[in-house]
Amino acid sequence: MNPAAKIVEEYLRLLMIPDPDAARRYIGAEFEIRFTGNLPMRDPAECAAFNARRYKWVKKKFGPTHVAEGGTDEETVVYQTGTLYGEWPDSTPFEGNRYVDRYVVRRGKIVRMEVWNDSAEWLLVRAGLAKP
Repeated sequence: MNPAAKIVEEYLRLLMIPDPDAARRYIGAEFEIRFTGNLPMRDPAECAAFNARRYKWVKKKFGPTHVAEGGTDEETVVYQTGTLYGEWPDSTPFEGNRYVDRYVVRRGKIVRMEVWNDSAEWLLVRAGLAKP
């Protein structure tokens, strides 16, 4: 497996425990996160706090990890895809919520994480503001 892909998968595994302290071992000093809705964050603990407000609990079922062509030891882009499963705050279970995360790995450390998933659309449907 590509070294950058290994870094991303281990970081994400730790983040979903959640163990933000351990996840920090994989990030660079200039680390930046852009979460769903373009919400800026700077630390893995902010992801866990965001998830705790949106879900009763949530986990990722990892799908394929894709390494963008043209990456180097200096910088590589990695996409990690799959689905979310868990419970909404009212204890209603969900699964099959698609996600894609984009990572920039620079010199062996993650410096950028961007997160997209279906949760916002699903929440609009649950609130009666959109049709399924």
